[in-house]
Amino acid sequence: MSPFKKIASYYAISKPVTRIEEDEKTTKKRYNRLAMQSFIAATFGYSLYYVCRTSLNVMKKPIIDSGMLDASQLGIVGSALLFAYAIGKLINGFACDYCNIKRFMATGLILSTLANIIMGIMGIGGTAIFSSFAIFLVFAIMWGINGWSQSMGAPPAIISLSRWFPLSRRGTFYGIFSASHNLGEGFSFLFVGLIVSAFGWQWGFFGSAIAGVIGIILIIIFMHDTPESKGLPSIEELSHETPSKKTNETTGEIQRQVIRNPAVWILALASAFMYISRYSLNSWGVLFLQEEKGFPIERATLIISINAFLGIIGTVVAGYISDVLFHGNRKVPALIAGIILSLSYVLFIYGGNAEWVNILSMVLFGIAIGVLIAFLGGLMAIDIVPRRATGAALGIVGMASYVAAGLQDVISGFLINSHITESVNNLGETIKHYDFSHAALFWIGASVISFLLPILNWRHKAEDM
Repeated sequence: MSPFKKIASYYAISKPVTRIEEDEKTTKKRYNRLAMQSFIAATFGYSLYYVCRTSLNVMKKPIIDSGMLDASQLGIVGSALLFAYAIGKLINGFACDYCNIKRFMATGLILSTLANIIMGIMGIGGTAIFSSFAIFLVFAIMWGINGWSQSMGAPPAIISLSRWFPLSRRGTFYGIFSASHNLGEGFSFLFVGLIVSAFGWQWGFFGSAIAGVIGIILIIIFMHDTPESKGLPSIEELSHETPSKKTNETTGEIQRQVIRNPAVWILALASAFMYISRYSLNSWGVLFLQEEKGFPIERATLIISINAFLGIIGTVVAGYISDVLFHGNRKVPALIAGIILSLSYVLFIYGGNAEWVNILSMVLFGIAIGVLIAFLGGLMAIDIVPRRATGAALGIVGMASYVAAGLQDVISGFLINSHITESVNNLGETIKHYDFSHAALFWIGASVISFLLPILNWRHKAEDM
């Protein structure tokens, strides 16, 4: 067997094993245990993925202060991750539908961990051993590889939910899982931040690598590929769902149908505009509060951070509410959340300088964006495709979302920078005056489009799409 075939065989989806003969009660108990293990491994494993992905954000200032890299170089390094991640989301999403999700997800985290270790080694060596250009080049390459490997995290984790949980409970578990990136970001700032403060920024990469190793162990021990690979019936049989009409079609045929499905692309575009809203506030919100409303940086940072914590509530509650109150229909809560998101942005931009108004806008923004990350960011798309094409749907939505996130920074930066005016004060100092009016219209407009687009799918039922 050729090396390529060996690799393909290693990562191929597990074959069903002989069903274990046991009574229904024992089967149900074993299924619940294995399903919950997979869910925990997917959720906490992906949160530790995020530590390996956001570690550089904690280290930017000390790296700049050390003189090893400047802000523009770090910007290029950061963009390498973002664009590699966007492309990887598409390709790895499609590939993962064919794969053993445990092995696939563990491999991505191994690569991400190695990238962090190599960057830590380069940091310790510093300019005494390596030239500044060599350090910049290695950082850009490694962070690009990290971006690609990071795209191997979400597809298998979400496919795990699709393979192990019935449609009636998918939203609940998806919503809880969607909080994993908030957990990862929080842990990254706490754990990696402590290491950087105690030992220097170079060791921050090794701290994130330790988190990566823990995640790898968690995934390998507790994640399971399919119920059938554990001698269980399929999830359709276990949950008494109506069998799929596409059982005789290959995964490739189903994926091609997903590509041709306008409803999936509508949701991908909706998610893209939602990501513009999400990343524009996270990228420019602090600057807006400082320059437009006169808040000191400490207060501005605290106000913007509120939306991240409230986002956890939004993601966790979203799936449960849509399952219990709306019986799996995500359209109505997604529309309500979209309207709240736009209103919160209007309140943030035009609501005045009172601190309580800005805090209220971030509370509303955080809850709404949390709901929409769960719904538009993936759940509504996988609801309308067969289980075997979950990764394909996620790939399309993920690619559109992160390309839009990258373009947002470029467009917002241009709109802000091109409307800066300067004046000279009495001391002869040049003062910059920011005009956010054009950028604000771009941000609010994107949020409105994000909740209008899914209405195009409104009259269709999931089984029709």
